[in-house]
Amino acid sequence: MRVIILTTSLYGTTGHHLPALHQCKDVEIAMVVVSEGQVINRKKQILKRIKKILKIGLRGAMNGIRMRKWYTEDINKYCKVENAEEYCRAHNIPLKRVPSTNSEETIQLFKEANADVGLSLGNGYISGKVFKVPKCGMLNIHHEVLPQYQNAQSIIWQLYNGSSETGYTIHKINKHIDTGEILLQEKMPIVFRDTLEDTVAFNYARLFDASAEGLVRVLKNFEQYFAAAKPQGKGTSYTTPSYMQFLKIKKQFEKLKKQYTAK
Repeated sequence: MRVIILTTSLYGTTGHHLPALHQCKDVEIAMVVVSEGQVINRKKQILKRIKKILKIGLRGAMNGIRMRKWYTEDINKYCKVENAEEYCRAHNIPLKRVPSTNSEETIQLFKEANADVGLSLGNGYISGKVFKVPKCGMLNIHHEVLPQYQNAQSIIWQLYNGSSETGYTIHKINKHIDTGEILLQEKMPIVFRDTLEDTVAFNYARLFDASAEGLVRVLKNFEQYFAAAKPQGKGTSYTTPSYMQFLKIKKQFEKLKKQYTAK
């Protein structure tokens, strides 16, 4: 199975999953393509940010920035995340940089790679001009349960809804975000730690480990999983929580922690 990886980060899912993919004898990594995130339409981006801030409030936006650390630096305490560029250099895996995810340079590299399937590891919207290039399209890993938690940050929205369960979903990429047919989905109980931030980081790391294993399994048995892919039903889309929603997340966390650590 020849794959091409598209990412916006040298760390995160890419840095964690790359070794597992490289070490699988059934997977050949044709190339890692790293988007530098250049903004094509500055006005559109600014308007989008303003719209989001109006929806979640300034305090929600500021809190969202604070929460980013939970999903990046803090998970390093619980799982190993490589620098993808250094890993590629050490193992002679081609790594190319492009100005933006859906740029002409990206499309051209995808064509040159002649991959069976593309893997999205940490991206936003991907255009059909990109995801339709590989023979079997592209797959994405969403670290939450679909379709119930489309575009949702892992764990926090489960807590918001009073759930003690999280999970990951490997799905096909289509023209919308997190709506493609599901190849593999696995759920797991949330392990409650002393604080909300540590609970998020610890369980996010667990999702990383589980989804890396799941992705290798899918690629090793690709025809089986691809043929059995199931459409998603009606879903619910999330964004960064407002400050009031965050307060509810904290309240639900304390309630669930008390309930599940008392057993």
